[in-house]
Formats: sequence, structure tokens, C-alpha cells
Amino acid sequence: MIFTDDSVPVGQAALIAKYGLRVPDPVVVSIVGPGPRRTVVEDDSTVEKYPLSYKPDDTMVGHIKFALRYEPINLGILAAAFKAGGKAEIEAWVRSEPTGAYARRAWFLYEWLTGSALDLPDAGTVVYVDALDQGMHFTASGVPSKRHKVTDNIPGIPGFAPTVRRTSRLTGFMAEALDVEAKDIVAGCDPAVLARAVNYLYTKETKSSFAIEREVASGQRAERFVAALRSAKSFDPGDLNGLIKLQNAVVEPRYAAHGLRDFQNFVGETVGGYREVVHFICPRPEDVEAMMSAWSRMAERLKGGVDPVVAAALVAFGFVFIHPFEDGNGRLHRFLMHHVLASEGFTPPSVLFPVSAAIVRDMNGYDAALETFSKSIMPHIDWRWVGERIEVDNDTADLYRYFDATSLAEFMFAKVAETIRRDLRDELEFVSIYDGSLAAVLRIVDMPDRRASLLVRLCLQNGGNLSKKKRQDFKELTEEEVESMQEAIREVIAAHAQDTSEETHGM
Repeated sequence: MIFTDDSVPVGQAALIAKYGLRVPDPVVVSIVGPGPRRTVVEDDSTVEKYPLSYKPDDTMVGHIKFALRYEPINLGILAAAFKAGGKAEIEAWVRSEPTGAYARRAWFLYEWLTGSALDLPDAGTVVYVDALDQGMHFTASGVPSKRHKVTDNIPGIPGFAPTVRRTSRLTGFMAEALDVEAKDIVAGCDPAVLARAVNYLYTKETKSSFAIEREVASGQRAERFVAALRSAKSFDPGDLNGLIKLQNAVVEPRYAAHGLRDFQNFVGETVGGYREVVHFICPRPEDVEAMMSAWSRMAERLKGGVDPVVAAALVAFGFVFIHPFEDGNGRLHRFLMHHVLASEGFTPPSVLFPVSAAIVRDMNGYDAALETFSKSIMPHIDWRWVGERIEVDNDTADLYRYFDATSLAEFMFAKVAETIRRDLRDELEFVSIYDGSLAAVLRIVDMPDRRASLLVRLCLQNGGNLSKKKRQDFKELTEEEVESMQEAIREVIAAHAQDTSEETHGM
């Protein structure tokens, strides 16, 4: 940080310090002090330094006005500040500036976050202003609030509304039009090849999703998860019974839920065989039902009005942080990614991006993304061991309702881009090469399909050649036949590489 003796926090960081708010620090911290305007980025946070002329009054109104004007808004900080007081200050501010854009935005946010109406008459004839600055935030479709003359574009609802800052990385991902790229990849593909590739992608996603939990997807559980993924587009997050049924399908039967959890849960690990290290405390059981209801209404609110990948991050990560079941939360969280991407038309029809495969290849990145949330809230949770159980002693609900999900959206975009450009392309290429190689092998020797298929797969795994060790498994073939088959397979690989190169240069 670039704090000096002459610089002081302002805006949302000042609200935290002034009122002793137990909330995570804002990702963007504003300070004022001598010298010019400048930005300093340190690790995952940014310090915006402003000249002394920007210094607001050291009051709730002064710092909120600064935040609304210059900062990306963290609803959790504002919710905590409003609970700490300020009702009379906000009322006085609006009365003194009844047409002011910042006063009306603060008035709207106060009532939206607290559910308590201020003693103010409805706004008169005045131009509508957005609740969140679209230049700083990803926003939802606007809903006019006639009382405040404010357009509610918050990507959530009172009770559950994570926010995403409009970073250069996210706008860069959006400019790449990944959905168009995916549709172009499958557009010229032979329907039979596409169908077989997609079948494998569903299996790959299932295996990878279980692997993230250090489990093996096998038997009926794997089949049920594949079946669930195939119906992801039509899934309704607002259907609690459907959500419970899905949880039952993907977990071991003895851990099947009959409803939302009614006990305190946490995520941790056992160290040294006896000591439990807690990494994440889940919401208190008494908060889960209301939180899940608000989460499902947020999912409905996001439809059609927010970038699909950003919406998928908000829905999926929001769910896993609530952790409404004892088991299966991680798999359902990744299932929800597919639900949003498919229902928003981002994924080509009947196709699935094996996002979990990209996550498996970057588990450190996945853990780091999750920790941007868990590590930020843990210092503000008062918890203790009671025997083998954990109890939470303070009100923590808003920590899970309102948080900065920017890093999570950036991670989601990166993994979607990777799985489109790697897993989707690779599988389509493999099936095409496999089909050509199999046909070439059968033209040389009319082998049983299983034998021919095995030989082709072994050759493709070894650059077009059958290894000496595996050659012993095909003693019925002569050396000349094997050499002819290898040459034919290499020709198919080379021809496909040439076609791919021409397509790339022709773009």
C-alpha cells in the first residue's frame, strides 16, 4: 500500500475504518494525499491515490458520495455501513439534494439493502440514474424504481447480489467472442463425428468433476451425472425438489439429502491424522433457507441480461459458498456452470464444454480463485469448536450475500476459453483422425472391429507407431501389414494437420 503520514483512506475503505465494520476490505482502496493522481496495483488489490482536493467530508454521506462517484461498489460494505447507522444522515442528504444523482442512488441502495423505507416522499420529475455505474460494473437489465427515479441494474436481488467489476481482463475475454468461436468449430464438423465427440466430452466432464473431489466416477453415479449434464439446459435452479433430486443422483446414497442442511458445516482437512484445519466456514444453518431462496431468484434475474460466463460464475460460485448440502456441493456447483452456459445459448446446441477438465489441469488456480472469497471472510467470523462440532457466534449472512466475484468470473472465463480451444478442438480432431485411421487399417486387413480399434488407438497414442511392447499383442499380423498400417495412420495424421493449418491461415 502507498499510505503515508499525509494520506488517508476515503470512500468505502474509510467507512470500514470509521464504523469498525466487520467486512472484507474493498479490492479497490481509495486514499487522498499530497501529490498527483496515480494507481498502484499490489497483488490482488489496487490503490487509487487522489490529490487532496478530492478529500470528502469525514462523514457517512461524504464517503458514500465519494464511493458512488469514483469507486466500484461493494454492496457488503454499504449494507454493513447502513446497519451501523446513518439513516438520519441519508434522509437529510436527500432532502438537501432531492434531484441529486448520488443522493438518490444512496437512498435507493439504503432501502434496497436494508428493506427499510426512509422518511422521504417519492422523487419528483427528474432523469433516471443507474444504481451501479455501467463503466465500472457488470450490470443486469434495468428495472425502474419510480420512488427513487433510479434504474435498478444490480445483478442480483436484495438478499443475494455478488458484484463483478468491469476489469480489462474481463472485457478482453468478452471481445474474443468465445461463443462464436465454439459455434464455428462445430459448424463444419461431420454430424456423426460431432455426436461421438460430444459423447466423450460428457464422460470427460463427469470424470473430471469427480476427480476434483478426489473421487472416481464409476458405475451408476457416473451414468446419473452424465444424464444430468444432458438435461442441464432445462434445469430450474428455483426448483428446490429438483435440486435435492440432483444431489441425490450424484452422491453416495447414504449421503443423499432430504432437504437443505440444518447443521453447521465447514470445509477443512485433517493434518497429521488427528488435527482438523478449517479453511472455510459455511453459512449458519438458520441462514441457509432464506439464502437459497434469494440465490435462486438471483439466478432468474440474471437470465438474458448479463454476460453468460459472468452469470455462470455468479450462480455457480454463489451456490457452492452457501454449501446447502452435506455432500455433492462441488459437483452441483460445476453442473450449474453448464446449466447457465447452455440455457443462455453460449454453448452450441447439444454440446458441452468440459470445464472441469480445464480446472483439473489448474487446481492451484481453482483453489486460489475460491480463496479470494474464503480468506476474505474468515477473519470476520467468530467460530469455536464445541466437541466435534463448530459453532458460529456472530451474524455472518451478509458476508455470503454480497461479495466481489470479479476474480471468480475471470477464472471462469479463462477455463471456458481453454476448454473450447483445447478440449473441444482436440476431441473433434481425435475422432476425425481416428475414423480416417480405422478406415485405412481395415482396407489393409479386414480385422475384427475391436482389434482394429485397439491397434489404431495404440498407434495414435504413440505418434502413429505401434510400440514394440504392444506389437506382441498383434502376432497375427505380419511385419509388412503392421508397417503399412502405421504408414497409413501417419498419412491421415499429416493430412489432418495440413487441413488444420490451411484453415488457420485462411481465417
